[in-house]
Amino acid sequence: MDRNKKYMNRCLQLARLGAGSVSPNPMVGSVIVHGEKIIGEGFHQKYGEAHAEVNTINAVANQELLKESTLFVTLEPCAHHGLTPPCSDLIVEKQIPHVVIGSVDPFSEVAGKGIEKLLRAGIKVEVGMLENECRELNRRFFTFHEKNRPYIILKWAQTQDGFIDIERTAENYGEPTWITGDLALRLVHKIRSEEDAILVGTNTAEKDDPTLTVRHWAGRNPLRVITDNKLRLPQSLHLFDHSEKTIVFNSVKNSTEKNMEYIKIDYSEDIIPQLLDHLHKKNILSVVVEGGRQLLETFISSGLWDEAHIFTGKKFFHEGVNAPAFHGTLIATETLDSDDLFVFRNNY
Repeated sequence: MDRNKKYMNRCLQLARLGAGSVSPNPMVGSVIVHGEKIIGEGFHQKYGEAHAEVNTINAVANQELLKESTLFVTLEPCAHHGLTPPCSDLIVEKQIPHVVIGSVDPFSEVAGKGIEKLLRAGIKVEVGMLENECRELNRRFFTFHEKNRPYIILKWAQTQDGFIDIERTAENYGEPTWITGDLALRLVHKIRSEEDAILVGTNTAEKDDPTLTVRHWAGRNPLRVITDNKLRLPQSLHLFDHSEKTIVFNSVKNSTEKNMEYIKIDYSEDIIPQLLDHLHKKNILSVVVEGGRQLLETFISSGLWDEAHIFTGKKFFHEGVNAPAFHGTLIATETLDSDDLFVFRNNY
């Protein structure tokens, strides 16, 4: 393997350790190489705390070696004062002579400015090492800044014969119709822990009474988002227990009650762009749509989705609510005991 690719692959491995902890920042990994030896490595560990380059530089025992070393990093070093000082300034200060970068930062406050600052200081800069892999790692971050919306993951479970639910009446509301098993459930909660928000529609909230939290995996709970046009959902539902930050999109009111926020939108227009615009303004990088067929099909018909995660169990319902129809490219499969997960990417 090419020397630079080897070290950038290590950066990518390190960057992934920040999953679920750094949003709305990107996941970033970095190593410092002296000769053919890594003398320091680090990653962005938590939003608001030190960036990957800072942690990597601080990990080098003999700081004098920095003047003879190469810094590898998956994303362009920042050039602006945010919650932390600019990483490009630190690289210049430490007189690191060579920097290899995976991809340019799409954030307008950086977007080439970090590279420009390094070049002005006489530092040799190489850009585009494993660029596709670096962009794929931070596809949520790039989608957020390049398309001005969160990255959208559709998720549902379906039976072998293609149903996502039985036809239910009010007598059997209050509990999801389980199609898959415990291992699939744990993976769903792991996915939730790594994404910023989770969205359901009125019918799913009423029929399933979900908590939309991470109970079967260690990690943070996502922002809970509900669509409830006329605010008809009963306050006794778990989603209104004030235990987690929750947004209710509706056509009635704007208000905030504890950690419940009600946002009024225009239901006479397409609600999906309005939802995504509000979430984008709140720095939500990604949304998992766990709604029922109606909400899922609204996203599919609008073309506003990036991935679809379809959990397929071994059950047969023979009749009920059909799974949504869509077109996408299968990019991954996984077997989970007796269940299967199929991951699709939107062809755009």
